[in-house]
Amino acid sequence: MQSFYRFLRSSPIKRAPGGILGGIAAGIARQYGWRVSYVRIAMLLSFLLPFIGLPLYGVLWLLLPKTDGTIALEQLLPRG
Repeated sequence: MQSFYRFLRSSPIKRAPGGILGGIAAGIARQYGWRVSYVRIAMLLSFLLPFIGLPLYGVLWLLLPKTDGTIALEQLLPRG
């Protein structure tokens, strides 16, 4: 499992601090040089698509590391 977390930490997209809901839109916008408001609008529009928007956001929230390297999934699962 540690190699999986190392792989996730090597992702160029990080959850940015100061984001509204987990920093995912802010992290994507920062990586690609886009305006965060445009990314947030695109994410809100994706929530209108059934079974895509919200589940995808949840998966990104669980798997994308924060800028300090912490991963939500790693903190939620028991170590063992």
